Amino acid sequence: MTTLEIRDLHVSVADDDATEILRGVDLTISSGETHAIMGPNGSGKSTLAYAIAGHPKYTVTSGQVLLDGEDVLEMGVDERAQAGLFLAMQYPVEVPGVTVSNFLRTAKTAVDGEAPKLRHWVKDMKGAMEALRMDPAFAERNVNEGFSGGEKKRHEILQMELLQPKIAILDETDSGLDVDALKVVSEGVNRVKDATGLGVMLITHYTRILRYIQPDYVHVFINGRVAESGGRDLADRLEEEGYDRFLTAGV
Repeated sequence: MTTLEIRDLHVSVADDDATEILRGVDLTISSGETHAIMGPNGSGKSTLAYAIAGHPKYTVTSGQVLLDGEDVLEMGVDERAQAGLFLAMQYPVEVPGVTVSNFLRTAKTAVDGEAPKLRHWVKDMKGAMEALRMDPAFAERNVNEGFSGGEKKRHEILQMELLQPKIAILDETDSGLDVDALKVVSEGVNRVKDATGLGVMLITHYTRILRYIQPDYVHVFINGRVAESGGRDLADRLEEEGYDRFLTAGV
């Protein structure tokens, strides 16, 4: 059992400690659980993801992030990945000159501490790409270069499936996906979760992805805090009512 504990987390933009984006976030995610993080633009959802991952743009001014009791904030970015954290970015970056195949095998080697056996690796990669309905030719293309939005998101889930993290943070993975791509990506997340007991933090504006990835918990982010938590029914309420009741309450 793996547990990610976020305790009273306060985060500011680097070099601007006076402006807090996260203002005391408490959240615990365990193996096999899916937590949906919902909220309007600017509420701090993506900041939470990047702060946990170690993005240099953000500074943790107080609070803790613990993975199985180990202090994540004391780890480098690569150490966080090795410990079992994974971030699927809202806007995946292009990596010119590095093929998908080389990138994935290098990442797997870095996370596991040893290179996967080539024969097994090629089989695993082909199988994962087929399940995600990715053209095998993508393995020899440069990472995300010329990829459509949907192809970039499938590649993020391909990474997750091959690296097999303990906790995955999915930052608006549904953004820009058509219905077919959304189903394929969601199936990929569910497949990894069922096979490995993955814990998932799913950041989203909309409930449509929650039709395919069923959340155990839903948390509403308003002004850098968790304003309310509940089950799937809370997401349904948000779909009907929006966030006005939180914003007008001055949370």
